[in-house]
Amino acid sequence: MLIHPEIDPAAIRFGSFAIHWYGVMYLLAFAQFLLLGRLRIRAPRYQALAWTYKDLEDLLFAGVLGVVLGGRIGYTLFYMPGHYLAHPLDILKIWEGGMSFHGGLLGVLLALYWFARKRKTTFFVVSDLVAPLVPFGLAFGRLGNFINGELWGRPTDLPWAMVFPMVDSIPRHPSQVYQFFGEGVLLGIALWIYSGKSRRVGQVSGFFLLGYGIFRFMAEYAREPDAFLGLLGLGLSMGQWLCVPMIIFGIYLLTIFKSKTA
Repeated sequence: MLIHPEIDPAAIRFGSFAIHWYGVMYLLAFAQFLLLGRLRIRAPRYQALAWTYKDLEDLLFAGVLGVVLGGRIGYTLFYMPGHYLAHPLDILKIWEGGMSFHGGLLGVLLALYWFARKRKTTFFVVSDLVAPLVPFGLAFGRLGNFINGELWGRPTDLPWAMVFPMVDSIPRHPSQVYQFFGEGVLLGIALWIYSGKSRRVGQVSGFFLLGYGIFRFMAEYAREPDAFLGLLGLGLSMGQWLCVPMIIFGIYLLTIFKSKTA
């Protein structure tokens, strides 16, 4: 049985000012977006559109806004609508936690749509560029979750079970680690290889939606559901239900989308 190392959530302290590990993970995620994005814009499709590093920076800025605003609004709508309807000012209290990946995804999709209009190209050309850059960023986020000891797993007796002392003394799945490797590292590698060859417009985006949906759906079986929600219909968590449309739409893009190859 393993014990979660209770790590100071602040990576660096300067008197009363602190830089938290989760903030560091966000910075690393943004850095890898720009680094790997430079490789992505070398693809013939984006060279033909004369994409530059400045385009990547604009995309990152729009994406950050989409993640933060969409993630927060999504959390209030998907997970605690009753509380935030009664206390609307609490929506602004981001420092108290509460972000939804699926809400952040919707925010990013709106940001990509705005950028595609600005760049006079199609939505899926932009989303196909961004999709392979997302999983490694998610991996940094899950690492931040593990450091903070949050989003712990369900009880288990597996040899690698971990006790989270800030929660209780029950051995649990280190579900943050599962998600780090699944929707982060493994999906990132698979998507990078898949996107390295010429694909129909929209297929790379479809691969991401399908891959993330499957990895997240599976990981949710090991992750402790939110106490205020528990399990919903068919014994599935909210995270699993939100993954269902991702999986369906991902399959649609991979098999039915009829765009030309590039």
